[in-house]
Amino acid sequence: MRGMLWRVGGVALLAGMMATPVLAQSLPGGGEDDKKAAPDMQALSKHFNAMRVRKDYSYIQRPVGDKVVEQPDIDRLMFWTKDGRPDGYAQRRGDSVIYYDAGGRAVRVQHLAPGQAD
Repeated sequence: MRGMLWRVGGVALLAGMMATPVLAQSLPGGGEDDKKAAPDMQALSKHFNAMRVRKDYSYIQRPVGDKVVEQPDIDRLMFWTKDGRPDGYAQRRGDSVIYYDAGGRAVRVQHLAPGQAD
């Protein structure tokens, strides 16, 4: 019985010693250094600071009345009809633009003049 009392007392004493620095830091003005704590991952995820990629696609012909979705990372414009169905896409490949229909088949090729799409 006396051994059990020593173990419980030892655990309580150890827990009290471990909690003392935590309590001292959580109190205002407590702790050794008053530096501002680094933000955690939740705070960092609320402020996304990456630059958005923006390109000029004025040289690509767009179907009249379609909604255009840009995908600048792969040099592609996707075309959607007003009722939300895919209408095809145009993708730049080297010095030309290839136009595809909704099924993914190449419909036509537009060759670009040097310096036209820089």
